[in-house]
Amino acid sequence: MAVDHTGVRSARFARLPERIRLEDTVEERPAAAPDPARWAYDADEWLVRYCA
Repeated sequence: MAVDHTGVRSARFARLPERIRLEDTVEERPAAAPDPARWAYDADEWLVRYCA
């Protein structure tokens, strides 16, 4: 029972796969959620902590 695999192989590998657009492979999202306390720095806070 010899089976000719050349026809099967040529049907499978005869064409290239579909192209994938770069936009479909890249996902953009922020690395971390914005922290409102990060920008709430008070330059005069040391006065309240150490001079009061």
